[in-house]
Amino acid sequence: MKSIVDVVLPIPKIYSGKVRELFEIDREKILIVTTDRISAFDFVLPTPVPEKGIILNRISLFWFDKLKDICENHLIETDFEKFPMILRPFKSILEHRSVIAKKTRKLPIECVVRGYLSGSAWKEYVSTCSVCGVNLPSGMRESEKLPEPIFTPATKEEKGAHDQNISFEQASAIVGKNIAEHLKDVSIKLYRAASAYAESKGIIIADTKFEFGIYEGRIILIDEILTPDSSRFWEKSTYCVGVSQNSLDKQYVRNYLEGLNWNKQAPVPELPEDVVEKTGQKYWQIYNILTR
Repeated sequence: MKSIVDVVLPIPKIYSGKVRELFEIDREKILIVTTDRISAFDFVLPTPVPEKGIILNRISLFWFDKLKDICENHLIETDFEKFPMILRPFKSILEHRSVIAKKTRKLPIECVVRGYLSGSAWKEYVSTCSVCGVNLPSGMRESEKLPEPIFTPATKEEKGAHDQNISFEQASAIVGKNIAEHLKDVSIKLYRAASAYAESKGIIIADTKFEFGIYEGRIILIDEILTPDSSRFWEKSTYCVGVSQNSLDKQYVRNYLEGLNWNKQAPVPELPEDVVEKTGQKYWQIYNILTR
């Protein structure tokens, strides 16, 4: 199947992100198209993963529906057959990978929730015994479950710039203390609910990130949620404390890139065919496990 990387439509494009393209439908609505681009270490890689955008869109729709009682989301229409007539000729591009959503004022932080000690959190813990200003017990091991899920926000940067982990106090300075408190509370509630469901399917959600926007004065969920791009998914059957886990998400690509002699600066290396194929398999695997 041909990968969808660049999207050209007869309506105004208002934003091009690392993975998603946003187009204006009218003053209240936008079209979000999830491409097959894949990013790592804040770079868009030159090699797409076929059908990745379809998987991300479908798994987000699954979670938006499952968690809608905890937090309102941005979805307006998900059925391509109900999209505006001007978009109908672009069915091969848009179907299964796009939604019409509410136009919001995006809050400029990523709301990361961690239930396990992994990735950048593990590296920070080794140095400071804390993560984003949250003190943790001494003597913890890599991939160990935290006593309680923790809220570890990050800055939301554009393509080419590195997202930065920040403290709750820094997040409060960016969005305001009341909003930061609300984001922390709802993010942890979303994580707990999703984790409980995933564990019933044999999956551990080690960490994830949420993004929020303001719509008619309300804070709502936007972008994607609980996808292999935004989360770490581990199989309970192979989980082992003290080592890095074999995950069903983008970590596989990160691990490949970490094994290269690459300084994490442009130019960005291509992904070999076997890594692309294995990544696609992992994405479909976690989708099928969670949604069956």
